[in-house]
Amino acid sequence: MNYRHAFHAANFADCMKHALVHALVAALAHKATPFRVLDTHAGIGLYDLQSNEARRTGEWRDGIGRLETIQDGPLLPWLALVRSFPRGTYPGSPALIRAMLRPTDHLALCELHPEDHATLRAAFKGDPQVSVHKRDAYEALAALTPFPERRGLVLLDPPFEAEGEFERLAEGMAKLSHRFRAAIQAAWYPIKHRAPVRDFRDAVIASGMRDVIACELWLREPTDPTRLNGCGLLVVNPPFGFADKARSLLGALYARFDDGEPGGGWAVTEIVPE
Repeated sequence: MNYRHAFHAANFADCMKHALVHALVAALAHKATPFRVLDTHAGIGLYDLQSNEARRTGEWRDGIGRLETIQDGPLLPWLALVRSFPRGTYPGSPALIRAMLRPTDHLALCELHPEDHATLRAAFKGDPQVSVHKRDAYEALAALTPFPERRGLVLLDPPFEAEGEFERLAEGMAKLSHRFRAAIQAAWYPIKHRAPVRDFRDAVIASGMRDVIACELWLREPTDPTRLNGCGLLVVNPPFGFADKARSLLGALYARFDDGEPGGGWAVTEIVPE
């Protein structure tokens, strides 16, 4: 409840997450049938990079700030959409996904922080394709699924400000997989050091979920638990061709974010086969 994403918007982890989410939503849109997206930790939608919060940390400068000159390559479709928003702003997942919806698609947003929820609700007031909920993310997985459309994406992006978040995430994903087998799930997680990520993967494997890949990018060897050394997106039921798309996106991102620190890199790894 204390986490405010405005301090971290558009940093390297946001860019990694949103480039991959853009590819997932684009894959859903390749089929004519309607789809729905549930964003369980939505934030406020659109971020002002000149706000007090963004200026205080300046994290966006080593994130989206390093991608401003890109004019071609695999990142361009996502960046073109980012650049369509007002200059000096950055679209979080609600704004990004909403811009990709067709008239028959829908978006459900959950945000518990009172101020952020109010901002989010105001941003989408009167939008018939978007519903905004003030409810716990994991409770929403049961309340808002399966989707009426029977296809879509569930984006889980916890703040990891409380202990046990990896365990809650693995449990929530497993329950959702049993409840809504056809859903694409995309779960963001921090990489500070390897042990929690390894335990998370083991829990996913033990849960019985099938067809799971991990897309990861790290700026340095993840040995310091006090630093965000990298991040990952665990994807359940990835669309056809997504793994190769993710490799091209991560490679392009790392080329811009690499500062030469030892142990940096990226990988797309199969965790559980189909």
